Amino acid sequence: MRDATGYRAALTAITLLVVAVAAAWAVLTPAFRAPDEPQHVNSVLRLAYDGGWPAPGEARMSPAMNGARRQAALESDLPWPHWNRHDVVQYTDVEPVPDEERLVVAADNALPAPASGGWSLDTVDQMTQHPPLYYAAAAAWLHATGTADARWDHLLLSLRLFDVLLLVPLPLLAAATARTLLGDRPEARPAALVAAGGVLFVPMSAHILSSVTNDALVTLSGAVITWLVARVLRGDLGWRTAVALGVALGVGLLTKVMAAFAVPMVVLAYLLAGTIGRPVLADLRRTWWPRAVRMLVVGLVAFAAGGWWWLRNLLVFGAVQPVGIPERWEPVPNAGLGHFVTTVVTAVTRSFFGDFGWLELRVSPVVFWGGATVVAALCAAALVRRDSRTEAAVLLLLPVALWVSIVANAWRHYVETGWITAVQGRYLFAGLAALAAVAALGIRPRAVAVPWIVAGGGVVAAVSLVFAFRGMYWGHAESAADAAARLAGWSPLSPGQLAAVGALTCVAGAVAVGTCVRFAVVASTSRAVPMTAAPASTATRTDGTGASV
Repeated sequence: MRDATGYRAALTAITLLVVAVAAAWAVLTPAFRAPDEPQHVNSVLRLAYDGGWPAPGEARMSPAMNGARRQAALESDLPWPHWNRHDVVQYTDVEPVPDEERLVVAADNALPAPASGGWSLDTVDQMTQHPPLYYAAAAAWLHATGTADARWDHLLLSLRLFDVLLLVPLPLLAAATARTLLGDRPEARPAALVAAGGVLFVPMSAHILSSVTNDALVTLSGAVITWLVARVLRGDLGWRTAVALGVALGVGLLTKVMAAFAVPMVVLAYLLAGTIGRPVLADLRRTWWPRAVRMLVVGLVAFAAGGWWWLRNLLVFGAVQPVGIPERWEPVPNAGLGHFVTTVVTAVTRSFFGDFGWLELRVSPVVFWGGATVVAALCAAALVRRDSRTEAAVLLLLPVALWVSIVANAWRHYVETGWITAVQGRYLFAGLAALAAVAALGIRPRAVAVPWIVAGGGVVAAVSLVFAFRGMYWGHAESAADAAARLAGWSPLSPGQLAAVGALTCVAGAVAVGTCVRFAVVASTSRAVPMTAAPASTATRTDGTGASV
């Protein structure tokens, strides 16, 4: 009982730490300095103000968003990017717009003018190439919180915090996946806690998933699918699980096409459900009909919930996912297969671990290659273990399918135009819970190692926040105080509120490590009790009197 209580307390504390880190990113990242964030906000505003969902390529940016981008100095360069453009004004040289002069979003500026024609990268909102579920939910959030007609920076922070809320279940689902697969084994709870804290080792996930992006909802959908697939693998062929899996898949499909790449994982899970340790073919011959019916239920529910959108696209536009921005690349001769492979693998790996801002604030190659090596080694360890190789292989189908889709899409565009595009690691985040769970299966830590691993994740998160603070606000030949004053000048929060966010994040880290230490002590004590009691039990059986000797 004490072991279970300590586990729940540690899991809660780790989850709070993950959320606190994401909230810190939400207030740290400069306005609109995340991939496509202005367009995501613009699409939320369109639905919040009943502007509908135009055909892909026809949506335009609103006056409110154009004004907000100018006031946020989005055209400036951060002080420490991987490039140095001398002809572009530096973010550190721009004076923040005073609070009272910041644009207020309202009905007269939230929607574009009806007759606005022409297009450019600055005027097109390409997000209508995606389904509208995330944007509708975010629009409802704006109305519920009263921030639909607020100052643009307050509205932006409100939407970022909405995405932080969507992140809350992620560590819980990663932990539930690992624990489901390991069952009642002694290492189940330590592995589950490591899976929950695993997202801390991917700081890019906190940066992206605390910005305004539909990736937040598709990541949550992927985590739910992963957990339910783990239940199926352990033999759960219940109708409720099948319906829930269909709903989770449908929600993902009504958010972004990335959810479609979970289908192979779901199918294989039903084929292998409950066959661990038994002859697979013999079991399939005996139970093929119940498995097939469950898969059919999942497919029908998923189609009804969200899959219909992609059939509609095919019927209306002649493509499963129409292009949101007209072709803007002047074709050039490509540089060959070698250039493509090295560029794509490097770009996806780097932007999975740390391409902060709008991909311009890059971490060192040692960091992202080192992170990729560790993840690969842990996944390989899970695949090598006899008692987890099947489950690990099934879960890894999701991130592998996502990775293959990125490469295939980039290759198609490369062959057609000579340009490499859309190679971002955030497209793998729908499989983040699966990666965390499989990595935990590979580690199989003892309880005593859990505090060290969680502390390591906290250090990675803290260093990443400091790295981003320096790269985003700290100008050359300036002090930390100058950078902090600049952050306070741009932020909708007061200096005291910013300090409170930082302090609460540090407290959350300390509490998470402390509860993990308590869990490790209790778990070690619980294991020690039966070990010392075993000889007495043996003596009792030998004595045959029933008395304790």
